[in-house]
Amino acid sequence: MNGEYGRPALDPARGDAGRRHDEFNRVWGNPRGLRALTIVNHTTVGRNFMLAGGVFFLLGGLMAMLIRTQLALPGQDWLPPDIYNQLFTMHGTVMMFLFAVPVLEGLAMYLIPKMIGARDLVFPRLSAFGFWCYIFGGTILLASLALGIAPDTGWFMYTPLSGAEHTPGPNADFWLIGITFVEISAVSAGVELVVSIMRTRTRGMTLQTMPLFAWYILAMALMIVFGFPPLILGSILLELERAAGLPFFDVARGGDPVLWQHLFWLFGHPEVYIIFLPAAGIVSTLLPVFARRPIVGYRWVVLSVITTAFISFGLWVHHMFTIGIPQLAQAFFSMASMLVAIPTGVQIFSWLATLWTGRPVFHVPMLWITGFLVIFIAGGLTGVMLALVPFNWQVHDTHFVVAHMHYVLVGGMLFPLVAGLYYWLPHFTGRMPSRTLSRWGFWLTFGGFNLTFLVMHLTGLLGMPRRVYTYETGLGWDWPNLVSSVGSFVMAAGVAVVLLDLLIHGLYGRRAGINPWQADTLEWATATPPSPYNFMSLPPVSSRHPLWDDPSLPEAIAEGRYALAVANHGRRETWGSDPVSGRVREVVHLPGNAWWPFVSALVLAVMCIGLLSKQYLFAALAAGVSLVLLLRWSWENGAHPNAAPDARTAEGDPPLHSRTFDGPGLWGMVVTLLADGALYMALLFGWFYLWTVAPQWQLPADSRVDWPLWLLASALMVGGWWLFRRRVQRLRDGEDEGLERALWLIAAIGLVQCVTLVATWHGSVLAPRATSHDAVITVFLLYLLLHCALATVMTTLQALRVRSGYVGRLAPYEPAVVEYWWAYCALVCGVTFAAVVLWPLGWGGV
Repeated sequence: MNGEYGRPALDPARGDAGRRHDEFNRVWGNPRGLRALTIVNHTTVGRNFMLAGGVFFLLGGLMAMLIRTQLALPGQDWLPPDIYNQLFTMHGTVMMFLFAVPVLEGLAMYLIPKMIGARDLVFPRLSAFGFWCYIFGGTILLASLALGIAPDTGWFMYTPLSGAEHTPGPNADFWLIGITFVEISAVSAGVELVVSIMRTRTRGMTLQTMPLFAWYILAMALMIVFGFPPLILGSILLELERAAGLPFFDVARGGDPVLWQHLFWLFGHPEVYIIFLPAAGIVSTLLPVFARRPIVGYRWVVLSVITTAFISFGLWVHHMFTIGIPQLAQAFFSMASMLVAIPTGVQIFSWLATLWTGRPVFHVPMLWITGFLVIFIAGGLTGVMLALVPFNWQVHDTHFVVAHMHYVLVGGMLFPLVAGLYYWLPHFTGRMPSRTLSRWGFWLTFGGFNLTFLVMHLTGLLGMPRRVYTYETGLGWDWPNLVSSVGSFVMAAGVAVVLLDLLIHGLYGRRAGINPWQADTLEWATATPPSPYNFMSLPPVSSRHPLWDDPSLPEAIAEGRYALAVANHGRRETWGSDPVSGRVREVVHLPGNAWWPFVSALVLAVMCIGLLSKQYLFAALAAGVSLVLLLRWSWENGAHPNAAPDARTAEGDPPLHSRTFDGPGLWGMVVTLLADGALYMALLFGWFYLWTVAPQWQLPADSRVDWPLWLLASALMVGGWWLFRRRVQRLRDGEDEGLERALWLIAAIGLVQCVTLVATWHGSVLAPRATSHDAVITVFLLYLLLHCALATVMTTLQALRVRSGYVGRLAPYEPAVVEYWWAYCALVCGVTFAAVVLWPLGWGGV
């Protein structure tokens, strides 16, 4: 299994481990200089996410200091109201979108392959692409602040305040376009992490032996896949309303501003748990190590994680109790908001039981975990209070809600994150953290945090509203605001000490030995810092605590005693395993460093700048260039020589994934379609919501949809999918004769279908700027046209790859991936026809 092709295996006993390491570095090594922009390795990309998130955190914290300085005393006006509103909006935006989620995603990208015994994430170029989208999107957002035209309507961008009538400048456009760009990064990371956890675990690592941190990240990634698309849709609709005049949130033309709140909080409340779950995963990872025993109730914790993720999607109206929703809905969402405390409580009691029954060792990370438990439990109690509708009415939009949010998000995320940074510091840098400076950092942060936000609960109960830039004296708010502002500077000093400590000891601290904390999970079986390929050989795993069961495992891995211990074939490879049992199915060969992710993200950033400057022709040109780049990127895949220069595998090893019918690309397509489907379902929700709730909704008398052509387009899509499905089945049977001709025929059907959709649009009588009814139908048509055009392009690409010899009987799985896209397009074509054409028949119109 470990032999090289054409020459004998290297013998560790003869001192060949160094030569083997050099061989792996030739394949996996990171370039320097300008070519560092091409790096796709998960260790580097994950670390870059965390470093960039740290910079955004400091900028967001600086904005918070300016806000607290303004509010420290009554009657201050050294910050003009427009600048204050920009700082208030950007503080929340930076902390929520540019710090919390990206940092946790970066930590997950860094750790997950190491924890599950893999050499990289399954789509490394996608990770790099997501990072550059994050950097460019964040830069666009911060540029607006530097230019003095930052968004100023709150980080939640409520309509109609964020509409063109009330915010006519580009302020809101920066938020809508920049955040949508950043969300591409989040969703791509979600897809990446789901597929990597499910399909690249090392041999024998079943779902029941998977590290708890991987369970938490799997839940978080799936929540991103389902939770972020509604916000992406809402941002697109609001930008279309602002730029093109399509009225989705304008009451006078049949829209409803409350629809924005639904779309935003369909993302916003799961976002709270998207942030909390990885932080809780850090706690569940660290506590057993420092308690010196396995976590109590592993299965109960896993069940509680899954339950929390599921319930979180039923809580979004928790933020909308005061807008006039029906009492029955208020009762339901109030109950759901309290119900989520049960699975959270299961995790807390598991942590406490682990400490109680263990032999705790109180190192620095345990300080931060203890602080987390105190703060998060307090935040959970105020969360239950806010779930009570009458109390929510009293404190809604006051500083009480601000305090609760910071207790849950900052206390629930920042404290575990810092605990994790101290715990994994030897892994990142090879050096141990300090004992003295780290304690000073903790106590300053913990004390300053509680001084700031505990008092803010009182400020809110005294009636101080959020989002006011000044206030009069004599209202009882003077001393609480002064105390909160002083506390915020104490907390800032604590954060500065922590960062200084991490920097100093990361560079000059005591050298760390192998597995310095005596941990149980596989990431400590790598070198510290790790090599680009993580593991010289991939070990089998049969328990949840491989390093406790076999402390000599790191040495055995480094000596190449296990699987895939050669790299002279030029491939970056890791195991592809069964999602449940961990049984090895195939050898996954991963793409190497390339310019495509960086250049593609850069061109998309140029497109965003074109949209912001309203140079739509320029933006369309940039979009076309980015599509060409992405297609060129996809060409170097599968059986392409640059992807697999040597397709042979060692005797006893399974085949390469590109030579099978169940490679990770299938899983990637399915998870991507789940995200796409979540966006589509949000659009469908908006359609039915406006039909049933919007106060001025109306069926335009002169509106008409050319339904025969629409029906023909749907039939063509279904027919194309049926043909595609038949060809894939024949390919499964080992027959590829006539495959290229069949793909050209299916591509032609797709092209005719696109033309039919354009004819449908042209033949319909729609006034999308006049009514929401016609505006939503227009968006449906654009959605279908875009997806059908992509189906046609992908099929054309497959036909060309068959001609080039990259797809066929020996490399069959790519057409199966594209078939899923056709199936999805056929489904949404039919559902949309039913919603837009058949549904209105019940209302007396088409």
